[in-house]
Amino acid sequence: MHYAKAIAIVGLIIVALSGCQRANLPTTASRVDLQRYMGKWYEIASLPNKFQQGCRCTTAQYQLANRFVRITNQCIKGNNKQPAVARGKAWAVTGSHNSKLKVQFFWPFRGDYWILYVSPGYRYALVGSPNRKYLWILARRSRLNRISYQRMVAIANAKGYDTNRLQKTLQNCSN
Repeated sequence: MHYAKAIAIVGLIIVALSGCQRANLPTTASRVDLQRYMGKWYEIASLPNKFQQGCRCTTAQYQLANRFVRITNQCIKGNNKQPAVARGKAWAVTGSHNSKLKVQFFWPFRGDYWILYVSPGYRYALVGSPNRKYLWILARRSRLNRISYQRMVAIANAKGYDTNRLQKTLQNCSN
């Protein structure tokens, strides 16, 4: 009898804690038109991560393909002239109005790609992960004006991301 009560209490605590975690998640864009989101994006800034260490001239190319999005990420590492390329795919999470995607670069592993904000003209966007470990500021051109950049940083900061750790991406490349 006491064992059943203990299990019930532990279960309630887990449910309560998971509810708190969900309530603390960053909000995403209310709706994303995937057709308009497709195409080439330049990385303007990001939170440091291992898989992009040493990258410059980083871009992402998105292309609709039936029920998923084809992804081609590339960057220049070190003195290399040829870009390092990573290919993957993504699927919109049901009910997210295309603002939450599941991405997969290596089977069977999938990650979260949340579109936190996209400008009305789809000229720049803020993308991150719900655990706030990853964050990218993207733009259609290799440079973003100061006012738009500051706006993206302010939005990321308001959503709980550590914007003090943001690093601007070198984009002085010939692409």
